[in-house]
Amino acid sequence: MKKILFDLDGTITDSFEGITKCVQYALKHKGIEVENLDDLRSYIGPPLKYSFQKNYDFDDETTSYLIEKYRERFDKVGIFENRLYDGVEECLKALKEKGYPLALASSKPEEACKKILEKHGLDGYFDEIVGATLDERISTKQEVLQEVFRRMKVENPRECLLIGDTIFDVEGAKEAGMECIGVSYGFGDKKEMEQAGALVVCDNLKEVEKYIEQYQD
Repeated sequence: MKKILFDLDGTITDSFEGITKCVQYALKHKGIEVENLDDLRSYIGPPLKYSFQKNYDFDDETTSYLIEKYRERFDKVGIFENRLYDGVEECLKALKEKGYPLALASSKPEEACKKILEKHGLDGYFDEIVGATLDERISTKQEVLQEVFRRMKVENPRECLLIGDTIFDVEGAKEAGMECIGVSYGFGDKKEMEQAGALVVCDNLKEVEKYIEQYQD
């Protein structure tokens, strides 16, 4: 039976408000004013270091400062500025009842992942909750997935399926040697995920659940 791994932002929670407002707060400390939060949508999904350096070409020192300011607001306020997507708990409950081992695999810091799942009463569905480390030892999606494998004693990555909403999930899964099911309701681009090699891109979690039941490696 497959082990089912879920991304967090854009797959389980709509974290648009929390993430973009924290990025806005951080950038303001470098004199960069971004009024329209939609302009910061690309920060949802990839590691913050990648996004700050890709969008503004900041050096490592400046990037570290911005991440510190981001977390300053996130740890107090932003962590709670999110909501569950439709059907999340129903999907997790159904998969759990059918015996699938479940894990969270997110590029968000692990302690934040745990707090968010606890807030929504979902932490009990997961056998493992794995996120990034604050020292950046684990940061990319591939590194997070490798840590999931270690904790769940996965010998063959093909034993696992990742559910995610961006090309970073699809590519990270591929780099880790496993398959990815995309979801179109999050922050990514359906066409990008398909071109990157997603098994399928589903429009809701009911479709994800059905596909998992039908999927044969």
